Amino acid sequence: MSTVKQKILIVDDEPDILELIEYNLKKEGYQVYLAGNGQEGITIAKKVHPDLIILDIMMPKMDGIEACRLMRAIPEFKNTFMVFLTARSEEYSEIAGFNVGADDYIAKPIKPRALVSRINAILRRNSSTDDVSDNKVEIGDLVIDREAYLVYQNGQKVVLAKKEFELLYLLASKPGKVYTRESILKNIWEDSVVVTNRTIDVHIRKLREKLGETYVATVKGVGYKFELS
Repeated sequence: MSTVKQKILIVDDEPDILELIEYNLKKEGYQVYLAGNGQEGITIAKKVHPDLIILDIMMPKMDGIEACRLMRAIPEFKNTFMVFLTARSEEYSEIAGFNVGADDYIAKPIKPRALVSRINAILRRNSSTDDVSDNKVEIGDLVIDREAYLVYQNGQKVVLAKKEFELLYLLASKPGKVYTRESILKNIWEDSVVVTNRTIDVHIRKLREKLGETYVATVKGVGYKFELS
């Protein structure tokens, strides 16, 4: 871990949860801030500029979904990691979370070691993309050269169609980040008017046929991500 302590903001209305997470993250060396609802969370986030924000979904005054949506609209939080923490297990709450810009989703009851491991992995996503330049991603056994529109796997060139390449580059640029179908359509087919979700599925299938099944993972009901090895 860097000698500069990374900042984590925890937003939850349950004091016991705040205390438990704060204790375990401070042991790991993180600088931790606490808020009891979404409104307070936004206020503190603007002051301390955290590297990661953990948001409960069900809170008074302002819930986590609304707080995440509002913060994602603020330029300074565009690339801040946001993770939902909730006891709710319904699929629709996960979908709602990802749709407003969440990076991950952790269910209660909290298992401290598992939580810390997940947070460490999320924050390592920045270092996972240390080899990312404006035009190239090098990750695992793949080299993705955007300037040349070429992909090499274990040194062997893989021929991809233009949209297949752009989809792979988008996912691999932030390994582990879940991209909703809507965000994929916006990033890859922004100017198209006849593209459907089925189009995404077809391109994902073609990527898997050419690169194997291990790189692109499906997040049921939400979208896709580049699988971290």
